[in-house]
Amino acid sequence: MVGNNVSHANNKTRRRFLPNLKEVSLISDSLGRAFTLRITSAALRSVDHRGGLDAFLAKAKDADLSADALKIKKDIQKAKASA
Repeated sequence: MVGNNVSHANNKTRRRFLPNLKEVSLISDSLGRAFTLRITSAALRSVDHRGGLDAFLAKAKDADLSADALKIKKDIQKAKASA
């Protein structure tokens, strides 16, 4: 998304609005290991709100997840099914 920075003197310069991406390590309780993911700070708050990575991925729609997150979700489902 693009827009303008507008100064006090009403000078306009072009700028881009970029997502606030963070590289974080999230621990899966059922798999017992950490995964490094590049997610937005809003998604990180959602993970905390839902109660961790496992609960977040279980409730998330597959269409909203990246390929890496889908693979982690499938591994978690397999681990829960075998346990």
